[in-house]
Amino acid sequence: MICALASSVCFGAASVLQAMGARATTPGTGGGVDIALMWRVLRQWRYLAGLCADGLGFVLQIVALRTLPIYVVGAALAASLAVTAVIASRVLRVRLSRVEWTAVGVVCAGLALLALASGKEGHEEGPGWLPWALLASAFGVLLLGVVGGRLPAKPRALVLGLGAGFGFGVVEVAVRLIDGIDLADPVWYALLVGGGAAFVLLTSALQRGSVTTATAGAVLGETVGPAIIGVVWLGDTTREGLGWLAVTGFAIAVAGSLTLARFGEPPETEGRPTETGPATRAGAEGAGAGGAGTGSAPGPASGPGGHDHGTGPDRGQDGS
Repeated sequence: MICALASSVCFGAASVLQAMGARATTPGTGGGVDIALMWRVLRQWRYLAGLCADGLGFVLQIVALRTLPIYVVGAALAASLAVTAVIASRVLRVRLSRVEWTAVGVVCAGLALLALASGKEGHEEGPGWLPWALLASAFGVLLLGVVGGRLPAKPRALVLGLGAGFGFGVVEVAVRLIDGIDLADPVWYALLVGGGAAFVLLTSALQRGSVTTATAGAVLGETVGPAIIGVVWLGDTTREGLGWLAVTGFAIAVAGSLTLARFGEPPETEGRPTETGPATRAGAEGAGAGGAGTGSAPGPASGPGGHDHGTGPDRGQDGS
């Protein structure tokens, strides 16, 4: 559980850095998924620092996935939004509402319930078709990105965010199925394709759509599906008689994270225009606001997890 929570902290901090790097990058033309965007953001030191934090978080996530049920790790990763919100409130001086502070507490409570109710990691390999289904899902994420990139701004952010979440979900399940290095194992290719596609879709969603919408889609995509797969096919269990408590804790943690969805992106400086438009979020949608994992220059507009925070005094607008 310590590794799961530590990975959540790493991902929460990485989201702030990556958001700042992506926001400082000149957007491309058109509204679809921009592959070249990845090359441009890699020239931003904040984005690179975020990738390093992501790398450490991923290592910790692997350890957690090999020792805990997937539903516990998924909920802990969603909780990175709470980490982002707290960092934004202290370091970036983002003003959290009472509802958002309550959501931070709710996320912590949900994780505590999960820690009490979770059983041991399952050791079942699942049906023989599962690795191939994961590989097909990984390529499906790429296809979803192509289709979603052609949609109008609002549905595009949701579709790209969901696609990114599905890709990260593929990675979570793949880590559990990997058993040694075997280049003939489709699980390895599912992990690489799913993870790579997820990063591309997430970065595009962050820069080109509503942060809140994209982040909420990503949270749902990477938590619910893998949790079900872990319980149904991989043997993840709860402590005897505490299944209801695990379900309750999981639902509470995810719901609290969704409430903090605007913190998928760090805030912009108040009154300071950016490459995509004015500092206020109301005028930024469709111009490149962005989803979970990317952000803007340091300031009070949004939070580290890739979610929009608004730039006004009440910080209550999400930019969607």
